[in-house]
Amino acid sequence: MRIALDPYMHRHLSLDELPRKVAELGYEWIELSPRDDFLAWWVHPRAYPERIASFKKSLKDHGVKIASLLPMYRWASPHEDERQTAVRYWKKAIEIAVEMGVDTMNSEFGRGPSPDRGHSANCCSGQFTHESSEAAWWRSMEELVPVFEKEGVQLNIEPHPEDWCETLHPAVDMIRTIGSKAVKFLYCAPHTFYFGDDIPKMIRDAGSLIAHVHVADTYNHKASSGLRYICNPPGAKVTIHQHMDIGQGEVNWDQFFSSLAAVGFDGIMTSCVFAWEERADESGRYMRETMQKYVDKYWTKRKA
Repeated sequence: MRIALDPYMHRHLSLDELPRKVAELGYEWIELSPRDDFLAWWVHPRAYPERIASFKKSLKDHGVKIASLLPMYRWASPHEDERQTAVRYWKKAIEIAVEMGVDTMNSEFGRGPSPDRGHSANCCSGQFTHESSEAAWWRSMEELVPVFEKEGVQLNIEPHPEDWCETLHPAVDMIRTIGSKAVKFLYCAPHTFYFGDDIPKMIRDAGSLIAHVHVADTYNHKASSGLRYICNPPGAKVTIHQHMDIGQGEVNWDQFFSSLAAVGFDGIMTSCVFAWEERADESGRYMRETMQKYVDKYWTKRKA
């Protein structure tokens, strides 16, 4: 199992400084989410040969490895020019993963077209439907899955609140429909209450398809008669969740970890907390220690 840190709260550090910080917080693995000097949001990768070589040296010097690279491109845009551009960026990002010796990438199903594009804001609104974004995503997968398979890179995909695919079961069905060993499912714990309320059942349903989990806590936005959050004006269409330290929200962590152990999970487990930039170091250390305690509790028990 790879226990990794998403160092988004440490993005002020240079790439060369990042491995030192990750090692200092107790991690041997990084899940590198988008950052402006490597795989930037939505645009062409900023990673050129000298930068890649320098980053690789720093990783080696500090005994840290990349568990996964996380690109975000508009591969589900109904605008064909945006979609084709996203596929080109994905292919470049895969090249970078291979150059870095990284065997795993992860991403989200996608939020449709750019919100700055005419007649659209957020996923699939305006003139577009969720079906049009799904159709665009399938076209992208037809182009990209053979590349992942050829290069020996695994892709782990997560449904995300506000995406055209927000929930667990259609996501799992689509990934199974692809039918490739190179494409697996990422269960993001802070999205749990968008997926449903029965954590053990949802993890059993996804089963061995789960190759990657994001670990962070969140509140149940459906609780207290839907009044956990009060939005004005009433009925406003908002999508909200948190990425907090374990224990600060309402995810049942004993159910989560014990269910993962029961289905034989042995993939990437990433601390994915974004809520506390003012205490990023403390949060990173706490998450590393707490995840390890759960791993020791449930995976050791399973082996015994």
